[in-house]
Amino acid sequence: MKTISLKKSEIQKNWWIADAQGQILGRLASEIAQLLRGKHKVDFTPHLDMGDCVIVINAEKIEVTGKKEKDKTYFTHTGYPGGGKETSLADMRRSKPEKIIENAVKGMLPHNKLGRAILSHLKVYTGAEHPHEAQNPQKLRV
Repeated sequence: MKTISLKKSEIQKNWWIADAQGQILGRLASEIAQLLRGKHKVDFTPHLDMGDCVIVINAEKIEVTGKKEKDKTYFTHTGYPGGGKETSLADMRRSKPEKIIENAVKGMLPHNKLGRAILSHLKVYTGAEHPHEAQNPQKLRV
């Protein structure tokens, strides 16, 4: 029996839509990361970008458990001395709620060129509307 490795031209990409309203952040991000990576497919090939595209709507209505709303912080650095900044989850929810889901999913993907390419297939929107109706996305049940 031979091990089959797919070529880039043989990869089929589907579109999924996930509604973040009332969902727990980590559980939703885990499902999205697996779809983006392509691990749900029978012919999964680790070194290829063979995952599907995922649309997330209602990003501002994602839920977290415990005291994470005020205790969880996001760290960024400008690159200059003393340029470190910390932002709480509550502040991030007010300013850029789509970044909450993007950061959670990014941490679950490979930290290399392939992971950055895979992350480009994630589309996150704050409201219930999105411009990807033409792709006929399937509903994702978490």
